[in-house]
Amino acid sequence: MKMKVFAPFMAAALCGLLATACAPPKPEQVKGFQIPDGTIDPAVWGKAYPEEYESWKKTAEATPAGKSKYKKGNDNGQTFDKLSEYPFNALLFNGWGFGVEYNEPRGHFYMLTDQLEVDPSRIKSGGACLTCKTPYASQLAEKYGTDYFSKPYNDVLNLIPKEHQKLGVACIDCHDNKDMTLKLSRGFTLGKGLAKLGVDETKLTNQDKRTLVCAQCHVSYMVQKTPEMKSQDVIFPWEGSKWGNIAIENVIKKLRSDQSYGEWTQSVTGFKMAFIRHPEFEMFSNNSVHWMAGVACADCHMPYTKVGSKKISDHRIMSPMKNGFKACQQCHSETPEWLREQVIAIQDRAASQFIRSGYALATVAKLFELTHKEQAAGKQIDKKLYDLAKDHYEEGFYRNLFFGAENSVGFHNPTEAMRMLGDATMHAGKAEGFLRQALTKAGVDVPVKVDLELAKYTNNRGAKKLMFRPEQELKDPFGPQS
Repeated sequence: MKMKVFAPFMAAALCGLLATACAPPKPEQVKGFQIPDGTIDPAVWGKAYPEEYESWKKTAEATPAGKSKYKKGNDNGQTFDKLSEYPFNALLFNGWGFGVEYNEPRGHFYMLTDQLEVDPSRIKSGGACLTCKTPYASQLAEKYGTDYFSKPYNDVLNLIPKEHQKLGVACIDCHDNKDMTLKLSRGFTLGKGLAKLGVDETKLTNQDKRTLVCAQCHVSYMVQKTPEMKSQDVIFPWEGSKWGNIAIENVIKKLRSDQSYGEWTQSVTGFKMAFIRHPEFEMFSNNSVHWMAGVACADCHMPYTKVGSKKISDHRIMSPMKNGFKACQQCHSETPEWLREQVIAIQDRAASQFIRSGYALATVAKLFELTHKEQAAGKQIDKKLYDLAKDHYEEGFYRNLFFGAENSVGFHNPTEAMRMLGDATMHAGKAEGFLRQALTKAGVDVPVKVDLELAKYTNNRGAKKLMFRPEQELKDPFGPQS
């Protein structure tokens, strides 16, 4: 009987220990330097905080090759083409800038530079594309309103001082200039998003902000369009969700609720679609193990480090895998080799499901293409079956897209990643089944194996892009698809 009383006590104690064991060490007291109001140039801030400034500049340096199996952005300074890595996306994104050029992101130093170098089709949304790329975004949005979002990209870029037209994230994006405390600078996007979650910004803790300064940009935002396809706003699709549980179901519901969120037309199907971009915050904060333990983005990606006699938060923001798992060893006693094996195991499983659901959705897209050709030739397609297929296809597409756009290959939230991808595969299967029924009912002989014509979509995207090779189609870490 005593053991029954003692067990829950021990469980509670262990939970308390977990919550405190992974809390970051307290930073040293920040000295009372003050930066003049409105100062954006990081070099000025660097005169007061040289150690942090020097580590921030290292985001321009190439990261060591071979540290990460999946995320190779900036390894040895190379550019990695994600459409050649996952060719089904060349098919699914055809008709959209991401189907022309989609590269693994480089370090934060290159945020704006990468936009200037990418295929022009990627910046057709105009000034809205600069929202997460320049520290001038907030003042531009405040001064120009809707014009900031809708004007051509280069027109808005030219509103930024010439010397800063390649400047990405800067000190002012995250810090108060008077006391260096963390601040949320993008009220016109993140502030509105937090209000949808019912969050009172005045009650946020410093640990909350060590995640939210990253969530100003590492979220899935939508570019809202006018009927003339002019950008009019950048919004976070968080309606119906709450802090710690931004559900993919609610995100998709918002994406599909209004045609103004349709940013592009998918060539293969002809469907007007929304898009999902880098939803790291949504994935990580949705009841993941590390989130529930009180871990913040900065704990893992900006660990405390010694520079001479000083302790600073490392501003060379990168994956812990590329930093010898130094951040992880604040809480975990295992060796870096063991930790790497665990991360890779999680990512392998998730990548396998991502690839399988991606090819399943590509198959459905090609079946829609066949369906539309048969309709144009006069075949009568059962509308109910067609509508059911389209509904399931879009539900599956957005789940697969969410995972692919998120930058951890499932590690930020393994359980949610596998649930999401399992549902994506399920929806793809149902969509294929309904379409096959509709086509057969219309007298169409549907092939058992659908030719995806991947080379057509992957090749001829420009000189900078890698070419599709047939062996890439089944790049599954657990072997060929069944």
